Amino acid sequence: MTKNNSTQSSGTDEQDHQDDSSDGGMQEPGEMMLNHPLKEPWIQYGVISLGLWLLFSPFTLGYESTLLSWSDVITGFVLIGLSTVTLVRENPWASYANAFVGLWLLMAPLVFHAPTAAGYLNDTLVGVLVIMFSVIIMMRMEMDGATIPEGWSYNPSTAAQRAPLIALGLFGFFVSRYMAAYQLGHINAVWDPVFGTGTVQILDSSVSKAFPVSDAGLGAVAYAIEALMGFMGDKSRWRTMPWMVSFFGIVVIPLGFVQVLLVISQPLLVGTWCTLCLLSAFGMLWMISLTVDEVVAMGQLLKRRVSEGVSLWHAFWMGGHLSEEDAGLDGETRSDRDRPAGMFWGVSIPWYLLGAMALGFWLMLSPAVFGTQGPLADSSHLVGALIVSFTVIATGEPARAIRFLNVPLGAWVAIAPWVFGAPTLVTANGVAVGVLVVLASIPQGTIRDEYGHWWPQYIV
Repeated sequence: MTKNNSTQSSGTDEQDHQDDSSDGGMQEPGEMMLNHPLKEPWIQYGVISLGLWLLFSPFTLGYESTLLSWSDVITGFVLIGLSTVTLVRENPWASYANAFVGLWLLMAPLVFHAPTAAGYLNDTLVGVLVIMFSVIIMMRMEMDGATIPEGWSYNPSTAAQRAPLIALGLFGFFVSRYMAAYQLGHINAVWDPVFGTGTVQILDSSVSKAFPVSDAGLGAVAYAIEALMGFMGDKSRWRTMPWMVSFFGIVVIPLGFVQVLLVISQPLLVGTWCTLCLLSAFGMLWMISLTVDEVVAMGQLLKRRVSEGVSLWHAFWMGGHLSEEDAGLDGETRSDRDRPAGMFWGVSIPWYLLGAMALGFWLMLSPAVFGTQGPLADSSHLVGALIVSFTVIATGEPARAIRFLNVPLGAWVAIAPWVFGAPTLVTANGVAVGVLVVLASIPQGTIRDEYGHWWPQYIV
């Protein structure tokens, strides 16, 4: 088996032998994907065509921005050059490098504050297509071997499992891009059916303007990456592409939650809500819930590979094989076929979590109902949104323990009216809601699926 540079530098011949023997002498998934661009030369011609399109776009679309025009011309030459290197020098790295050029195209209209909608749209579309040609199509190759993780009752990487993630990512992308169009001056108003001018106030606020580029545009880029990564890899990507699943998990889980925190802090920072922001944030929470299982499966694979004597660095980039005998659970494995019901395997909503979610929403609305103002209103907005956030994430069965974070929040809800000297009715509401949130956060509920040999100890 031919080793790539990272394998050659990872250790001795003995280590290489361990890597080979652990996979039965088979070529590792990472190596197969690395060399795949050389087997699909037509893709490079597609990227070259996109590069040629970029060269002439500033002159035909009227960018009205010298910097953006030069950026597209230079980027076009870079795309053509890297694809040519892939074809002529048979260098697969050059093909994958084009994906970073595609990312730049998504960012360029924001960096140079594209004055026209045509320039923004063109770079966005070409950037997405470049990423699809350079990475998505390349990494859709089917890998041999088991698809269901060892000790699991289902496969967390099927197309059905990823479908809601892609849909939510696309929704967030279009919503964020719509708001970015306002910040860039391409449209004059933004629709908000609930809070009226709330969205405009937030987009024009000092908080948004503190960002060097359109913050809504940054959100659109993040959502675009999430949606595109949803398409990457086959239904075994939890073991064939640990690096991709890791990056996907980072973009969706910690970075996604930061975005949610920014949205739920809007009443504190700006003094109003944004309907579109709330909808996209709520969608992001479900993305987190739906992503956790695949990240757990990937982590279990890395743990197994390290226990076999393979370096973590090597396993992270190269992935690993799993025999059909070791896959899944005997007699307890769900069908691996894509079907609508498979979209939500690994997620369950017990009645008590649904109740906690409702209590969180009620807490967010209570200041308007009771006419509460000041610190107590801010507390209700923030804590209510956090309760909803942690509850939605806890619907993902591998992340069920997250619900315990609602316990201190519920305790605070119960004592906050006393701290801020609220009226009797508001105090009674706070105590009742706080106690109910704590009670709803204690039971685990039914866990429908199995998640390997060591992660279940964390599902409490």
